Order: sequence, then structure tokens, then C-alpha cells
Amino acid sequence: MSDRLPPLTALRAFNAAARHVSFSKAAAELNVTPGALSLQIRTLEEHLGKPLFRRLNRAVELTEAGRTLAPGIDDAFQTMMASWRATRRLNNMRILNVTAGPAFTAKWMAPRLFQFAQTHPEIDLRFFATLRLLDLQRDEIDVAIRFGYGPNEGFFSIPLAFEWVTPVMIPGLVDQFPTPESLSGATLIFDQSLDFLRPSCDWSAWFRAVGINVEPEQGPRFSQADHALDAALAGVGVALGRRALVVKDIDEGRLVAPYGVALKTEAQFRFICASGAENRPHIRAFLEWILSEVDKLKHVSEGLKIIALE
Repeated sequence: MSDRLPPLTALRAFNAAARHVSFSKAAAELNVTPGALSLQIRTLEEHLGKPLFRRLNRAVELTEAGRTLAPGIDDAFQTMMASWRATRRLNNMRILNVTAGPAFTAKWMAPRLFQFAQTHPEIDLRFFATLRLLDLQRDEIDVAIRFGYGPNEGFFSIPLAFEWVTPVMIPGLVDQFPTPESLSGATLIFDQSLDFLRPSCDWSAWFRAVGINVEPEQGPRFSQADHALDAALAGVGVALGRRALVVKDIDEGRLVAPYGVALKTEAQFRFICASGAENRPHIRAFLEWILSEVDKLKHVSEGLKIIALE
């Protein structure tokens, strides 16, 4: 038997029929008649020398050969489609598709989008706020910004800045809680999105870092960092704020970090794109803009004693 591949049209017809397990539905998807689709599959079966479908009265089902062939053919078409979409995007330097977590989108990106739009009116920035793992090619994503531990093998990946956490509150609460010890009477807000960090950067770790033996357990808990910070901004209590998400609020006076002690974590926000894509003009412009925005507020970190946990 020859290893020569059969016609692409026959493989495409088989792929559609195998996914739908129906010749009529596959024909409708491909905009051909059921008879034309059946002929393509017959051609493929003749090329293989085995039947791929068992024809029943009002239905079809895959044979063993069909079940063996179907996954690889479907993967091949998915790969071709992803490659085609990625190649088409090379011609489009106007649209930039970016994914980031909801907290980064709300607390870091959204307040700054006006500046980016003014600086780069030629780029149409489109955001997908999700923590779901996305495939850059399949999901047509140009840039991903993710918080976690590197490296990101096989991609261009650069950390935006080192990260720390420190207690933050509205200015009106500072007189009530002037010292770390006084936080025993405060409502502590728990950001559970930090729970994966190792070593832990939670309230217990922060209290140990300032020499206080406290294991706080009471207080509202939020699964998303931006919700925890919104509660702090509303005056509900004191939250552990992550650098990237609080520096703008601290710099502009909406929040204060009164105790001057922060815990450093090795987890970082990282700018990720396909290897080589970092040199495409609109992606390069976006990266340079983000780094310049990070640099503007680096002075907020300079006033803190940052403790690296072991």
C-alpha cells in the first residue's frame, strides 16, 4: 500500500462526517450534497483499502479503521486552521488581542488604557479577561499577561517587575490602626488568589515578618484580588495588596501602606507571546508601553522594607 496521502478534499469530508457521525450534517457544514460527500468518503476508503464507516439504515458509525483515523485527521485540520489564522494575523498590525486575569485587567490595565489609546491610536487593543489557559495560536491571542512562576518554555516571556504584598487601607483608617499590633482590632480582608504562592504570602506570614505571633482567621474572603481590593477601597478593612494592583492607588492617595514592610514573592506578572512575535511592531509597542508604565511607579516600592521569604 502506498504511503501517498489521499486528496485533501476527501480527508476534509471524512473529518466532518466523523465529527458529526452523520453524512447529511457533514454535507451541510461543507455546503455540498450528501451524495457528493459520500463519493469523497468512498474515494478515501478505496485509497485506504478499508471501510471507514458502517452504513446503517438511517445512520452511520465509524469502523475500527475510522476510529483510528479520526483523531489524527481532526488534529491535523485544527493545526492547519490555527497556522492559517496565525499567518493571516501577520498581515494585521492594527488589532492586538491580549489576555490577562480579571484583577490585572481591572486594576492595572483599565485605568491606563486611555494613555495607550492616545499614544498608539493606530492599534485596536482587545482584551480577554480570564484566568483560563489559552492557546495563543488556536485562540488567536497575541499577548498573554499571567501571574505566576516562570520560565515559560517555548515562548518569549519577560517579567514586568518583582512582586510584593503589603497591608493597604484607605487613609481614613490609618489613625485607627497606626501600628501592626493594632491590626488585631481591624477587619482583615483575605485575598485567596494568593493561596498558591510558596512560600506563603498571607496574613500569618506578614505578621511573622514584623515579629508578631498571630494566626488570623476571621475576615471576609475573596477569590479574586480585585474584589478584595475593592472592599479595602470601600473602607471594609485592611487587605494585603499585591504591588502591581495597588501602586497606582497608593501613588494617587486612595490607599496607603502605612507600615513600610512588604513580603517579596518570586511569582511575577509576565508578558508572554509567541517566540519571535515580540519583534512585530504592534506587540513591541505594547510591551514598551507596559514597561514604561511600570517604571513610572517604581518609586512606590522604594519606601518599603521588602523581605524575601524562605
